[in-house]
Amino acid sequence: MLNYNDLKKSPDGMPTLESMIPVMMAIAVKEKSWNNREFIRIVADVVVMPPEIRNKRYASDNGNIIENRLSWAMSRLKTAGFVASVRRGYGEITELGQQMYEKYGYNLTNDIVVNQSKYIEHEQMIKERKKDGEYTAEVTVYEETHDEIMSAVESRHKDEVANELLKKIYSQTPRFFEHLAVELLIAMDYKGLDGFARVTSATKDGGIDGVIKQDPLGIGRVYIQAKRYQRANKVGRPDIDAFYGALRRERADRGVFITSSSFSKEAEEAAKDFSIVTIDGIQLTDLMLQYGVGVKVEKSYHLYKIDEEFLEME
Repeated sequence: MLNYNDLKKSPDGMPTLESMIPVMMAIAVKEKSWNNREFIRIVADVVVMPPEIRNKRYASDNGNIIENRLSWAMSRLKTAGFVASVRRGYGEITELGQQMYEKYGYNLTNDIVVNQSKYIEHEQMIKERKKDGEYTAEVTVYEETHDEIMSAVESRHKDEVANELLKKIYSQTPRFFEHLAVELLIAMDYKGLDGFARVTSATKDGGIDGVIKQDPLGIGRVYIQAKRYQRANKVGRPDIDAFYGALRRERADRGVFITSSSFSKEAEEAAKDFSIVTIDGIQLTDLMLQYGVGVKVEKSYHLYKIDEEFLEME
């Protein structure tokens, strides 16, 4: 087993994320399955770091540094398919993880992890979120200013969370997705102060999955179509036509079509012609983060600067 002296370290003496990957995999192979919190502590303790390193906390006291670093390493291994979640708070090694550790052992590097097909697909999904081309790579250098580093980390972290959120949505039922669509629009305040919202009957929805009445009398209404499609299954023109037909039957002029995948070019054009608002999987998860649907703030950080005006007071 590698010990502290064998590991690559950052300038402050903290083992790097990459150096802990083979240690984590060695213990994962041995344990087979585990409680995530206990696993992180086992890995941190087995390396036998100096107490001042093992117990070091962030200046804001937002957690133990090495345990946080190990959590990120675990997330990377999970993204690459080396480990998997079995239920909330528990993980296990996968067949791929077993094979890769048997092949590389303590020579398992970060480059090997990030060049796995699942990890490459994960990065491609993040790039697709950036339609303007401003893709944020993982932050691994220290030459930037503090605000540049924090901005890059925040952007990357949001993309990571949104990406994982979308993957979890793919595994949910279509009925769950209908409720999610309604809850999101409620969070965006489309219900109004005295309005109400509902998901329509699963068997007799008439092409309408949800309705938001924006006032007590229901004069203002928003009709919702929600399609929980897999990533490769795009919403096509026929889906838009069917939704438009349902809107006409309701004599409605406000429709929102939400999908976990994306829209074909023909579907987008038809939606614009019919004044239907479209929300694809990327927009959906961005909005979920923005309005706090299905996510919660775990930690917050502050950047300070000197108040020059205050210091110049006489």
